Amino acid sequence: MVVRKMREKKSWAWWLAEPIVRAALVSTTKHDWIDGENIPATGGCIIVLNHVSHVDPLTAAQLVYDHGRLPHYLAKSGLFKNKALSAFFTAAGQIPVERLSKNAAGAFDAAVQAVRDGKCVVVYPEGTITRDPGGWPMTGKSGAARIALATGCPVIPVGQWGAQQLLAPYAKKPDLFPRKLVTMKVGTPVDLSDLEAKPRTVAVIQEATDRIMAAITALVEDVRGETAPPERFDMKKAGVRQIGNPNKPEGTT
Repeated sequence: MVVRKMREKKSWAWWLAEPIVRAALVSTTKHDWIDGENIPATGGCIIVLNHVSHVDPLTAAQLVYDHGRLPHYLAKSGLFKNKALSAFFTAAGQIPVERLSKNAAGAFDAAVQAVRDGKCVVVYPEGTITRDPGGWPMTGKSGAARIALATGCPVIPVGQWGAQQLLAPYAKKPDLFPRKLVTMKVGTPVDLSDLEAKPRTVAVIQEATDRIMAAITALVEDVRGETAPPERFDMKKAGVRQIGNPNKPEGTT
């Protein structure tokens, strides 16, 4: 793995958090970064990846950081309700989003501006930890596709596996020992060039979303050495809640 030097200016939040998070991950995980050079060294871009654990935003941040970029996440707005946490996440350049809300449009505008400003924006297209029984990527939401089509920036897919062994979905306690292997494989940019000039119809956005999810799924297949189900899990069709712990009744978290 080739580690790039950080070119971007780091805020106080990054100077504070990076050594703490890295020490925690080094003590609990081993990592295998594959084809990380596919992450652009400069310029606005979107990193899209599958979501298997509440801890994988940290391991994904480590991947992006190790390749010389500061990750800017679309983070759920609940993390910004505490004043101290809000100040920290804002200083770190994270973008609050109110999921399943009309106010999510503000996050879209902020993400588009971040990309145009040359930032590396990280998006989980599934919108939540996968509900697929086998842990495979689900159907995707349209946010990443809409940002990409609005900016024409590279969309870099990542397939990852292993973080769920450290912290299973919605588990209260991590399994710290022995250290868990987290593997992340970075793909080449998803080709959306033929869609950029087309009107932003539902069909065009869906096609872009499907291409993004297909690229992520193919990388997860490579990492796992297995074949994904022929049809991606759809939360709406399955009748499972789209946010929060799916094992608890609606109205609880």
